[in-house]
Amino acid sequence: MSSQSIYQLESNGVSLVVDTSSGTPIIVHLGEPLGDFTSDTDLLKVVRDGVPPCDFDFPQNPGLWRENSRGVTGRPALDGHRESQDWSPLFQIKNVATTSDSIVITSADAAAGLEIRVKFELNQFGVLLVSQELKNVAAGNYTLNELSTWIPVPDYVTETMDFTGRWVKERQPQRREIQVGTWLREIREGRTGHDYTIVQMAMTPDADYQRGEVWGVGMLWSGNNRHIVEKTPVGRTAIAAGELLLPGEIVLAQGESYVAPTVAVFYSNVGIDGITDRSYRWLRSRSAHPTNVRPRPLTLNVWEAVYFDHNLEKLTQLADVAKEVGVERFVLDDGWFGARRDDKAGLGDWVVAPEVWPNGLKPLSDMLEERGIEFGLWFEGEMVNPDSDLYREHPDWIFQVGDRIPPEFRFQQVLDLTHPGAYAHVLEQVSTVLASCKISYIKWDHNRVLTDAGHFGKAAVREQTFAIYRLFDELKQRFPGLEIESCSSGGGRIDLGMVHHADRFWTSDCNDALERQYIQRYTQIVIPPEMLGSHIGPTHSHTTHRVHHIAFRAITALFGHAGIEWDITEATAEERAALKSWASYYKANRDLLHSGRMTRVEQPDDTSFVHGVVAQDQSKAIFAFVALRAMQGTKPAPFRIVGLQPDAKYSVKLIESAGKSQTVQHKPPVWLDGVTMTGAALAKLGLRPPVLAPESAILVELERI
Repeated sequence: MSSQSIYQLESNGVSLVVDTSSGTPIIVHLGEPLGDFTSDTDLLKVVRDGVPPCDFDFPQNPGLWRENSRGVTGRPALDGHRESQDWSPLFQIKNVATTSDSIVITSADAAAGLEIRVKFELNQFGVLLVSQELKNVAAGNYTLNELSTWIPVPDYVTETMDFTGRWVKERQPQRREIQVGTWLREIREGRTGHDYTIVQMAMTPDADYQRGEVWGVGMLWSGNNRHIVEKTPVGRTAIAAGELLLPGEIVLAQGESYVAPTVAVFYSNVGIDGITDRSYRWLRSRSAHPTNVRPRPLTLNVWEAVYFDHNLEKLTQLADVAKEVGVERFVLDDGWFGARRDDKAGLGDWVVAPEVWPNGLKPLSDMLEERGIEFGLWFEGEMVNPDSDLYREHPDWIFQVGDRIPPEFRFQQVLDLTHPGAYAHVLEQVSTVLASCKISYIKWDHNRVLTDAGHFGKAAVREQTFAIYRLFDELKQRFPGLEIESCSSGGGRIDLGMVHHADRFWTSDCNDALERQYIQRYTQIVIPPEMLGSHIGPTHSHTTHRVHHIAFRAITALFGHAGIEWDITEATAEERAALKSWASYYKANRDLLHSGRMTRVEQPDDTSFVHGVVAQDQSKAIFAFVALRAMQGTKPAPFRIVGLQPDAKYSVKLIESAGKSQTVQHKPPVWLDGVTMTGAALAKLGLRPPVLAPESAILVELERI
């Protein structure tokens, strides 16, 4: 091992500094680059603590694994034991290997019979990926309870933000002061559910979308998980993320290893939007990212149009209107298979129902192909109704503990995909349907939480998560070009793990445009809009019973992977014209919407949102001003357009692709007729919006002259 003790990675305005001088990896800095050190010794002098009264006689630093054996009394990163022994390891570094963008540190505790390896990889976008592997190298089983990734943040970081929610009201922000103690968010649903945070942030008190320092951790994982913020009485603060292991899920025999889910660590010195930008550029750089394959097709999902009432004549009428307005993909939802005439039966029997489709799905597929529209189909392959042929034949294929049956949830039980028979059943039945006609897209639902998730009694959430990853990947191998939408009762299982296996998320079962403004805003913190389904719902919302003008619904749906979920055969001629115009605008601008920098601008009060997308070369931008409710003043404050080239001139025009927005005024602001302004003026002076009716919006396009 070399005598070097300080290791550095630097990329895209982010620097990671790791100290190994005490025999354990210590992150002494993650943030802005520090410049060249005079010497490693001088740096260590700066970051080492003194010794206060009534404390250890020598300075203690928690290091990456926060070992109690080093004097750490906070939450440890590693929790486990070997039949009540080896529960307090003391790791010592064995080897450090580096490349231009990575540091790999291997440590061991010979007495405890454990070896641990951590890899820090700082990619070209300034996203730090941290991977850990624990190996049992001694005789006897080692039971692992937890292995989390901890990232220290500076003492001046005093606030944290995460997200919670429920069905049809996902991703609601929670911002709070960091106080002494532990802020713990745990997901025990067997999936990343509706209240999953996606990213846990720590920030300076001045941080908003455009300013301040922000750190965030997010897991590349779709199973049980925990996110933690801890401040010790000493005053040190750290954030963490890790898999939540159920009892007995990981028992390592000699020679076996546990590989923890990778944790993505984000840093920004330009506010929350800086984290968003890093995440988008990272995800968009993947060759399999949806927009690197093809533009995102305008989608019609017929669930809220027909529900379980499948009728080729009605669906043909929908397809005719869909073609007229510019739809490119048609998705048939629940109800086409088995005994599935309602939500109480049929799940697990992935065979086309002859009483509904006597000639199979090919007539529907052919009809759509004649109109130049792609065909997509709904599945919920991880679930089974007790009222199904599958359950009657294989009741042993569900998750359960002992002889008891888990409580039903939406009339469902969970198929144990770690069982080879159950996995093969789902894979083969789905494959048979996909091979029967031209189906290029599947919407994959997951409508219940996992309870008593036992494989012959043993906890199996982790293996179930790997199984669904494997199933998605295998379906894509069998059917090249197949796209998969992860639905999970709308809004669930949206995470940085599923991003690498699915092509789209159903953002929420709520198509109410007002609720969607909040849901989409916060889901998009690290998930790019092109991966988030955003549909124009019915005039009368099915989940909230609100009524919204089509212009508001259209502007809201534009900022995502756009689509429609509405019985458009009932749309008026005026509404069809609006849909056609909006669809045309989406297609003309989706390259910008799905490649540009997401920008959110703080308003002086909470009655409005401002957000937009700015082209990477700053040549063009599209912004929305959204009136969430009645404005405070009689004349609303201007909204600023940020992110443009300051010294360049931009033409500014109002876009009414789906008709005029609803206003409450005698005269509109004069700039609505068109104006030219510099990027600097737009950022400082802004544009005074019209007096909009509550729950309405305007769309503004800016183009560099």
